[in-house]
Amino acid sequence: MRILKKISLRRKENKNSGKEYNGAIPQLRIDILRRNGLDCEPFWQSFEYTPRDISETVASALTRLNEQEELQDINGNPAGEIRWESSCLQKKCGACAMVICGKPMLACDAVLMELKQPVRLEPLRKFPVVADLMTDRTVMFRNLKEMEAWLEDKAEPSEKKNAFAHEASRCLQCGCCLEVCPNFMPEGRFFGMASMVPSSRILNWESVNQNPAIKDQYRYHIYDGCGKSLACQNICPAGIRIEDLMSRSNAAAVWRASSGKKSRGM
Repeated sequence: MRILKKISLRRKENKNSGKEYNGAIPQLRIDILRRNGLDCEPFWQSFEYTPRDISETVASALTRLNEQEELQDINGNPAGEIRWESSCLQKKCGACAMVICGKPMLACDAVLMELKQPVRLEPLRKFPVVADLMTDRTVMFRNLKEMEAWLEDKAEPSEKKNAFAHEASRCLQCGCCLEVCPNFMPEGRFFGMASMVPSSRILNWESVNQNPAIKDQYRYHIYDGCGKSLACQNICPAGIRIEDLMSRSNAAAVWRASSGKKSRGM
C-alpha cells in the first residue's frame, strides 16, 4: 500500500519543479561527463531521453540508451557505449554510485522525474576514473584490510549486539560517504566511514574475541581524522545511523580503552 501511494504521488507532481504529469511524460536531456580513460580529457555529451513511466531511474535510462543499435547524442553524432557499473539494481550492492545533479547517489535509486533538469551525470570525484561513469574504488577495500577488522575467535551472539551488527552490516561500500567527506582523501591516513562502519561490528564484540590491533587502527585511521560533520549520514543511501555507530565505536576503541590503561597503570 505504501509503495502504491508513493507512486501515485509521483504521478501527480514532480517534487523539484512542481509540474504535474497527468498526460504524456516529457522528453528529458541527460548530460554525461565522459572520459575514454584515466589519461584522456573529459568531455560532456548530451542525450535526449523519454522515460517509459514516472518511476524510471537513472540506471534504467543508461541501460536503455546502451541498448540502442546506434547510440547518438543530442546533435546526432555517433556515441560509444556509456560505461558505468551495476549489479543488483535494487539498492543492495552500491556498484552504481555516481554523482547525479551534483549529489552522490545510486543510479538505481535516482528517479528521473524527481531530479533537476537537465539530468547531469558524473563519476565519483574522489576515485580514479576508469571510463565515463566507472571509477576504481579499490582504496576502500585496501583500507578495510589495513584496519584488520576481523575476529580472532568465535563471538558470542546476543540480541543487543546482533541488532547493532545488523545496522553496520547494511553498509553498501558504495563510496557516497567518502565523496562528501571534507576530510577524506584516497591516499590519506583518514579512512572515513566506509571503514568505520564495518569495523564497528568488530569493536563492539567482547574484547577477548577481537583482533587487538583494530583499536589502534581505529584511533589512528578513524577517530583522529573525523571532523564530525556527519555529511556522511545525510548522504548514505542505506540510511545507516552513522552517528550511533561512531559514538559506540569511539567508546569501545578510545574511551573504555583509555580508562583500562589508566586503571592498569594505577
